Amino acid sequence: MNKPNACCTSANADDAPLTPTHHDDHRSRVRSAYAQVAKANSAGESVGIGASCCGTSDDAAINTLISTRLGYDQEDLDVAPDNANMGLGCGNPKAIAALKPGEIVVDLGSGGGFDCFLAARAVGSSGRVIGVDMTPDMVSKARANALKGQYSNVAFRLGEIEHLPIADGIADVIISNCVINLSPNKPQVFRDALRVLKAGGRLAIADVVATAVLPKAMRNDPALIAGCMGNASLIEDLEEMIHAAGFKQVRIQPKDASKAFIKDWAPGKNVTDFVVAATIEAVKPAR
Repeated sequence: MNKPNACCTSANADDAPLTPTHHDDHRSRVRSAYAQVAKANSAGESVGIGASCCGTSDDAAINTLISTRLGYDQEDLDVAPDNANMGLGCGNPKAIAALKPGEIVVDLGSGGGFDCFLAARAVGSSGRVIGVDMTPDMVSKARANALKGQYSNVAFRLGEIEHLPIADGIADVIISNCVINLSPNKPQVFRDALRVLKAGGRLAIADVVATAVLPKAMRNDPALIAGCMGNASLIEDLEEMIHAAGFKQVRIQPKDASKAFIKDWAPGKNVTDFVVAATIEAVKPAR
């Protein structure tokens, strides 16, 4: 990496580099926000930092509407355990993952387990899915959902996506849905993703990216950071990070249609002037 602040995000290029202490403070704030989301959803209540990526509703019809806007179909919504779908995310990573029976899938920031359960159906009983989340309340919720849905090929682990609690070279596919933007050290996320992937393994990610440098007020707004907007990286910086980690065939495809729902995450703040949802794909080189 040859940009001084690429360790965090180029949208912060006029700020001092983040230290490990700042990283921990950042994660603590995000963890607290998502713990509230998990607890509220389990209690059948509504809480939100935004309307979709960082919010949940006690109205199933609202969560269904949110999810269909993100690219899920009704069958996806019908097969997942109740409360697994909290309307969190900015896309449908399974739609680009091309999962095959028998594959091992790792989900970065697995939340209540929704994408894990969809992946589990795609890889079948001969495959395996591992969800990783840094919020204990989310991991507990996901494990309860797995028991409820009798998903024997899914496991959930507590951990940070920068330092995955997973052995080297075991995954065929890494998926993630609107989580990597939250990380204070995205290059390390991609380095560790490369580590756990098999040779020839692939990334299939939905996330929020920046199309223009974010205003300082937006970058420093805790609600916008936890709401998947304030810490988004510029597309060109993400490409550089992913290449630098060792991936090939990097493809980031912005989804302009996503502005229709992203604008609802922070009404009145014109966030769609700066961020958009995108699909992110890449491949670990074969030996």
